[in-house]
Amino acid sequence: MVKASEVVFYLFHPQQLRSIIQWKVWHNPVHERDESKETESTKQCFKYLKMTSRSFSAVIQELHPELLLPVTLFYLVLRGLDTIEDDTSIPVQKKELVLRNFDEVLDIDGWTYTENRPEEKDRELMLNYGCVVEEFKKIKPAYQVIIKDIAKRMGNGMADYCVKSENNDFAVVTCAEYDQYCYYVAGLVGEGLTRMFVESKFGNPVLLDRPNLHNSMGIFLQKTNIIRDVREDFDDRRIFWPKEIWSRHVDEFEDLFKPEYQEQALNCSAEMVLNALNHADECIFYMAGLREQSVFNFCAIPQTMAIATLDLCFRNYSMFQRNIKITKGEACQIMIESTQNLQAACDVFRRHIHSIRKKNRPQDPNFLKISIACGKVEQFIESIFPSQKVEDVLARNKADEARAELAKREKEAGSAGAKDTLALLGAVVLMLLFIASIMVGVAWLMGARFDVAFEELKKSWGQILTGDVFKGPSQNGTSTGTDGHSEL
Repeated sequence: MVKASEVVFYLFHPQQLRSIIQWKVWHNPVHERDESKETESTKQCFKYLKMTSRSFSAVIQELHPELLLPVTLFYLVLRGLDTIEDDTSIPVQKKELVLRNFDEVLDIDGWTYTENRPEEKDRELMLNYGCVVEEFKKIKPAYQVIIKDIAKRMGNGMADYCVKSENNDFAVVTCAEYDQYCYYVAGLVGEGLTRMFVESKFGNPVLLDRPNLHNSMGIFLQKTNIIRDVREDFDDRRIFWPKEIWSRHVDEFEDLFKPEYQEQALNCSAEMVLNALNHADECIFYMAGLREQSVFNFCAIPQTMAIATLDLCFRNYSMFQRNIKITKGEACQIMIESTQNLQAACDVFRRHIHSIRKKNRPQDPNFLKISIACGKVEQFIESIFPSQKVEDVLARNKADEARAELAKREKEAGSAGAKDTLALLGAVVLMLLFIASIMVGVAWLMGARFDVAFEELKKSWGQILTGDVFKGPSQNGTSTGTDGHSEL
């Protein structure tokens, strides 16, 4: 059901409406999922994929058939882990045990989990987890090994965090701990996906030799979500912003949400954005190593959405008042641009980095650092796709020389043309005089009285000069009517 507010919004933002229509009507998936070849349990997995992810569901379902089901199952396994970790109703001792052994449930036919609170949004997935286990056993052993390994390491990392948070109100104290947490919940995802991409021959094997690249892919997304969701997390009594950062701006974390601390809150959020921007150039570097279009789209869309979200959050106090997100029209425009090639995706990064730089304020204590971070990303993009290539400069110089030569010729041609025009005009005048002379001569030979004509012309001209020609009969005393009145 379309809301009235959306109708009004798009009336004033027709470009965004156009982007939505373009994406919905003209977007052609690189690969389309063939439901006719799927089993009931496979269809169930895709059902829960749609239920648990609005952002990743569409791009996952457009993946190459080789990766379609493995990546879907990988997502659902990690979503299961996340659902257990996020549920604050589960006692820590019980939660820790399940998280540390979550990889083993993939060997248990029909395994389900029933201890989530009723309001937990992904509870239904856990109640029907048997379909995930069933399909997991059907995929290639290489993919099974990857998924189980990542699930094991992520489960242990989440368990460590849960135990620590039980004994410490501020589990994420330092930036190092913040990075470690993001690595466990997202950096490992980047590693698992990269191993799948390389296994399927859709990713450059060098990506596995540069773990900082695939770590940054996941961490950049996670940090963006943590920045954007600060209000929602605070309302749920969860704090993911590291104390090392926010304590430089306020004494208590809740001060960030008080109007009197608005400037401090904006500076604090700017520093959080700065922390996330340190991963941006490595994300672009990573995408350059992808070899298949659907895999590139799968990676590029979340990354370009993330940089747009950081731009939205930067120095935007609304994020402390409510959950904010980019509009559907903006999202569609970004997807249109970022599913073309790396250069188009870089253009999205460049545009939003430029926007962040424009909003940066000298009064911000991290003004210079933010400017340097933005410059670092722009410089990296410039090194890959120079805005002024050597061949472009040479071509431009040749074009300038050609234009100069053409202008010179046009000037010379214009000067010569003026002379020709004057000569032609003179010839026409002489011809007219010659013809007029002949006509006068012929008329004279035929008896024309030029002397009489001249006298009449002279007389008429005299009348015009004296004004007699304009006088009517009434001015000479003659009446124009029968009864002494003028006719109307």
